[in-house]
Amino acid sequence: MVELTYANGALTARLYGEIDHHIAPKLRSEIDMKCESVRPAKLVLDFSGVSFMDSSGIGLIMGRYRCISLLGGRMEIVNIPPTLKKIITLSGIGSLGVMK
Repeated sequence: MVELTYANGALTARLYGEIDHHIAPKLRSEIDMKCESVRPAKLVLDFSGVSFMDSSGIGLIMGRYRCISLLGGRMEIVNIPPTLKKIITLSGIGSLGVMK
């Protein structure tokens, strides 16, 4: 599940529950549609409500990074639970400078 809010040029996607290959396409679609319509300067992915994530979550992050970059914006990943931080760090996403 995702809750999208837009304020001051930033689109925040608060993610909830589990992110796996069943859920990731729906999340991707919702976030991308909103990005296309508001063209934010910044996309914030808030992982505070995520309890589980597999490699589909990594794909979700990388795809949103590419999408917002093509729109001329930047991305931040915030409130990463300790259980997910290791997965995200090992994926190399940390080298993009988006983890806050």
